[in-house]
Amino acid sequence: MSRKRATGRMLSREPAPRRPAARLLPAGRSDLTSVTGPTILLVLLICVWGVSWPVIKIGVGSIPPIWFGCLRYLIAAAMLLGFVWRKDLLFLPRGRDWSVVLVSASTQMAGFSALTGFALTTLPAGRASVLAYSTPIFVVPLAAWRVKERARATALLGVAVGLIGIIAIASPSLQFGRRDQMLGYSLLVLAAALWAISIVHVHASRFSATPLELAPWQMIIAGLMLLPIAFVVEGPLRSVNLKGIAALAYVGPIATAFAYWAMVEVARLFPPTLVSTTLLAVPCLGIAFSELMLKEAIDSSLVVGILLIVLGIGLARASQ
Repeated sequence: MSRKRATGRMLSREPAPRRPAARLLPAGRSDLTSVTGPTILLVLLICVWGVSWPVIKIGVGSIPPIWFGCLRYLIAAAMLLGFVWRKDLLFLPRGRDWSVVLVSASTQMAGFSALTGFALTTLPAGRASVLAYSTPIFVVPLAAWRVKERARATALLGVAVGLIGIIAIASPSLQFGRRDQMLGYSLLVLAAALWAISIVHVHASRFSATPLELAPWQMIIAGLMLLPIAFVVEGPLRSVNLKGIAALAYVGPIATAFAYWAMVEVARLFPPTLVSTTLLAVPCLGIAFSELMLKEAIDSSLVVGILLIVLGIGLARASQ
């Protein structure tokens, strides 16, 4: 199919023809659908997201957090627009697709990015990554309310255990002289809840496009949502130093555009349970890379909190 036809399809709002889904481990292939290809891609995705937490902390230390999120998504949107255009997958979302685009752009992208950016201006990146990935804990009550999914006793126990883990991680901020960090922890919990809202809404929605086809539009809208807020809250962006440029160069093209494509690919090639469970390694790597790059301390409250949150998420998922 030519790119001219792809452009015409975008204007006529006709979706691209669907390709048959790749089988999990077909024999005789050496690309991403081989035995080693998807595994390498999944490991690379986890490492990319793990490194992104200390890099974002460095970035918001040089660029105001809302501006950082705005630029991050506009850069990533430009990268993905070029990618889907070359794949002949560029078209405008249709009616029912816009609900998914707008909710995901405002909650999972714009809201999550702004809140975590603000939190990282005062909190260690490692601790922040753990709380941000506590999202499954909030999915349980939201799913029970939004899609009438029955919350079993095991799931409710998982929510309670996970919340105790969050309190354990935030407990150092209750000490004298560190109460200002409570706002940062509160913003992270709210960010995790926003991500959960997006997950539940997408699960409850019916849409015709694939996640990869919708991603550029989600990122464009997220960036445009953050743009006026950045002007009002943080003022004009006057200058960006080399640290800020380097952080954006990693987070925009790699930790956002590439990572989103990689997530779509591994979700296509691996069972959902395996993917979601493996992604729990992201905050663990976030802690490790934050210790290496930023010399952040790992104390007992962080270790206990991690164990409780992982146990809570495990209980919540085991009940499904």
